[in-house]
Amino acid sequence: MSDVTRAKHGRPVHHWRRDVVELAALFTAVAVADAVANLIGHGPDGPVLLLMSAVALVATAAFHTWWSRRHGHAPPVSDTGARPLAEGRQAGPSGTEAAGGASALWRMRTTVKDEPGSLAALCTALAGLRIDILSLQTHPLAQGTVDEFLLRAPAELDAAEVTRAVSAAGGDGTWIERADAHDLVDVPTRVLGLATRTALDAAELPLALRQLLGRCTIRSLPARSPGSGRAEEDAPVEGALEDTLMRLRAPEGGVITVERPYLPFTPTEFARARALVELDARLGPRIPRSQDVLTLPEGNAITVRRADTSDLEAAKEMHERCSARTLSMRYHGPVGDADRYLSHLLSPRFGRTLAVQTASGQIVGLGHLLWDGDETEVALLVEDDWQRRGIGAELLGRLVTMAVEAGCESVYAVTQASNTGMVAAMRGLGLPLDYQIEEGTLVVTARLDATPVASRLPYGQTPQRHGGRSTQD
Repeated sequence: MSDVTRAKHGRPVHHWRRDVVELAALFTAVAVADAVANLIGHGPDGPVLLLMSAVALVATAAFHTWWSRRHGHAPPVSDTGARPLAEGRQAGPSGTEAAGGASALWRMRTTVKDEPGSLAALCTALAGLRIDILSLQTHPLAQGTVDEFLLRAPAELDAAEVTRAVSAAGGDGTWIERADAHDLVDVPTRVLGLATRTALDAAELPLALRQLLGRCTIRSLPARSPGSGRAEEDAPVEGALEDTLMRLRAPEGGVITVERPYLPFTPTEFARARALVELDARLGPRIPRSQDVLTLPEGNAITVRRADTSDLEAAKEMHERCSARTLSMRYHGPVGDADRYLSHLLSPRFGRTLAVQTASGQIVGLGHLLWDGDETEVALLVEDDWQRRGIGAELLGRLVTMAVEAGCESVYAVTQASNTGMVAAMRGLGLPLDYQIEEGTLVVTARLDATPVASRLPYGQTPQRHGGRSTQD
């Protein structure tokens, strides 16, 4: 900061030294000008010297003009490496933000020729629409390359306009959809996060595959038993990729199918999915072992925990204590077949199961959150002697919280109109409900809105944790 611009008590401060220097410079300039004038006006070679000076100035100006035109296309670079502002443009927000800050995120995938300059042409077309490229992934194919972009575009641009520009630049088979802030996470970070979730809980594998591959339908088919006559074929050990369908060998046997009809899978995506399934197979069966100890209104203490196939015998014993009416309302079929459903329901490959256990160790209630393709089903079974005590509402609230955490958009329950307890529990969630009758069976669908997850916990409060256990009174 110069001496003149420094302030003292809010006013500029001037120093006499600066004034003396300026006067001395002025007197020196006058003296030099007078000497030059005397030399030219009174000297014998004055006119020649004046003419030579003029020629030298003209030559210098011509050289400077030629040099500027030859190198004028290269913008000057400051000593800090920063790019200068464009001519006639003030510093401020970018073009996307200048229009009121309105912008939109898009995920786009297109196929380009595997040759030099194809990606550059695509990027130039996007730049012409004032679109910023936030991330780029390449998926090599036998012929061509699939480029997947995360874009930030002006809000007024629609998908059709972007697609036309990409097609004109050489993109083929372009697919585009809106993205959100979750897509801003880079791929390695997202894959590591999904691997961690899968390592902690075997039930996370279908959800991890869905988040890895986008919107898709995932189904788990049990292994084909000899003599079953089923037409399905087991997937090979290394899996199989067929355009929009993946078939992967399930860790416990059987097949995991992943289908995405709107967009073919690439070999890169197939390799990622196969690696995630292989990790799950190496880790073996596992579920989180945390448990919550709750006190019912009448004073009885119960424990709510995750259950798996190791609880099969205890679950069968609960079936024996349940009435035929309770079992038929839960399974909607012959009561004698109830036990054979348990192996499927307790497997973490098909969803998550919560068990309610008494102080004596008996299981008196089961709640299931089942991955049904791209939908999610909830189901409850409470032993007769423990019904009407709030156990069903407790289980359902926790299952819905799990569904919200898993990113599910809705959950549905299949029951009978006479099952007033299940209908009341669904209404007690405080969520928008849709009712539909299908072949005499009532299907109640709850749409999971933006209500905070903690507010859906049982009894409307967050449990207090003590040493890995939680208590609620």
